[in-house]
Amino acid sequence: MLIGLTGNIATGKSTVAGILRALGAEVIDADQIARQVVQPGRPAFAQVVQTFGREVLLSSGELDRAKLARLVFGDQAKLQQLEAIVHPAVRRVIQQMLGDRRGERVIALEAIKLIEASWDRQCDQVWVTYCLPDQQIARLVHLRGMSVEDARLRVAAQAPQADKIARADVLIDTTQGLNYTRQQVFAAWEML
Repeated sequence: MLIGLTGNIATGKSTVAGILRALGAEVIDADQIARQVVQPGRPAFAQVVQTFGREVLLSSGELDRAKLARLVFGDQAKLQQLEAIVHPAVRRVIQQMLGDRRGERVIALEAIKLIEASWDRQCDQVWVTYCLPDQQIARLVHLRGMSVEDARLRVAAQAPQADKIARADVLIDTTQGLNYTRQQVFAAWEML
């Protein structure tokens, strides 16, 4: 059973992934893989530096993720350039991981771009987290330390939540707190 877990930024995907992990699912985190494929020495790293310049590097030689984010989240063309570099590298790693883990009972692939990258076609079910845009912004500010302006840019840069909701087999409303979220995940898990 492969669950595709998606939702826009700060809608509770990682929280739901954590609950699924506690229930016994193997979780593959596409965002974590995206961080790995742009580490120094990896092919995607060299492409990012070639495309965006050495200005996106820290003095340590690693990517300055915050600077790169500010650069791309305000410019759709640059965001698409970055995604064209990172997404194929992430896809290769995930394909390998899925092939290695097909013996697991339940695998959850947590990916913000699950539908946009057509991963949903490989999934047995698509689970979508959602909340209100003001909640997304508040979560980004309070939990991730972003400025309100940066949080608004991140939320605005994403496809409308309605696009993901329309594709959902399981919809998880994270607007009403952790206990309510847990109840929905437990109920969906029982239905597997």
